[in-house]
Amino acid sequence: MKVGVAAASALEALLSNPMRSLLTMLGIIIGVASVMTMMAIGEGARIQIDQQIASVGSNVLTMSPGNMSRGGRSFGGGSGKPFNEADVAAIRGLSIVDAASGTLSGGVTAVSDSANWATQVLGVDADYFTVQNWDAAEGRIFTAQEAGSGALVAVIGKTVADNLFPNGGALGQRIRLDGTPVEIIGLLGEKGTSGPFNRDDQVLVPLSLSRNRIVGGNKTVARHVNRVEILVQDGVDMEDAQTEIGDMMRERRRIQPGAEADFRMFSVADFIRARGEAMNTMGILLAFTAAVSLIVGGVGVMNIMLVSVTERTREIGLRMAIGARGGDILTQFLVEAVSLCAIGGLIGVVIGFGGALGAAAVGGWPAAVSPFIVGIAFGAAALVGLMFGFFPARRASRLDPIQALRHD
Repeated sequence: MKVGVAAASALEALLSNPMRSLLTMLGIIIGVASVMTMMAIGEGARIQIDQQIASVGSNVLTMSPGNMSRGGRSFGGGSGKPFNEADVAAIRGLSIVDAASGTLSGGVTAVSDSANWATQVLGVDADYFTVQNWDAAEGRIFTAQEAGSGALVAVIGKTVADNLFPNGGALGQRIRLDGTPVEIIGLLGEKGTSGPFNRDDQVLVPLSLSRNRIVGGNKTVARHVNRVEILVQDGVDMEDAQTEIGDMMRERRRIQPGAEADFRMFSVADFIRARGEAMNTMGILLAFTAAVSLIVGGVGVMNIMLVSVTERTREIGLRMAIGARGGDILTQFLVEAVSLCAIGGLIGVVIGFGGALGAAAVGGWPAAVSPFIVGIAFGAAALVGLMFGFFPARRASRLDPIQALRHD
């Protein structure tokens, strides 16, 4: 039997019992839609993670003070002795380092002529923009001279600009940061979120301005910084870089050999990758869970096809009596099972596409419905049709023509 004739016969059989066919397809529809949605969510999350790594840089290290303990009581991460600008200069002088910047942050209320906005102020060196590969979308960033002199200038993120100046025109305006007036000389390019932190919701000012007039100094360490952001040269192994920088800082902070360091170093990109691996694992588990619906749908298809073989036993006997071979009967029922799953797969693809777009909108990641994902989902439905349709089709092809004709 030609495949075209078998397909026409299969379509006629499906349309003769539309409600039964639809209910049989339901498991396939749910399974395909679920698998497609889960795969799209996983792909979208992967794209978002790649964007976040590109945003922070894969060869950027962050160094912060470690825990401070007193009387057996830990005061938490970042509570230890802070770094100072001399430490930053020493790190900057290493041959493996391209750029380094100290940072000093704090919460402020930014006030314009017509609005105010609670945000984060970040005091940085001019090197910070090199480390973060961040430039102004409008205007300019401040220079090393302005950073060193504590000039009353600032560059702001898009979120801050939108809230303080909803009608635009932020460039060149003056705002107050907890009472300190600064001039906006640049609007930063969008960076988006990094974990829970919105990088566009901050005001960047010269480090000395932040320390002297906004955030405040430290009573024990002069010219202190909260963190050090380090750009390692391309091609340098990050673990080797951490070891070299760590050894130098241990010496500068007079930490005895074998003693625990009072600072920690990490790569944000590593954290993002680790989180991405966890999300990928969860996505795979969810996709396998969704695939169970396909298996359940396949069992339903096999059940209905067995019922169909029983109901059409006389028809099968008549076909064999006029010359149809077992292979023709096998092809007819196999094509019918595959057609049933393929139609259900198409409907599931449409629903899955909508589900992927909805999940992307709710989750805030890019919608990623690639042809590969569509092909996998639809191919899985067709494969289920072949697997679970083969047994009923084989049973139909082995019926005895005489016994089939006698069947009531």
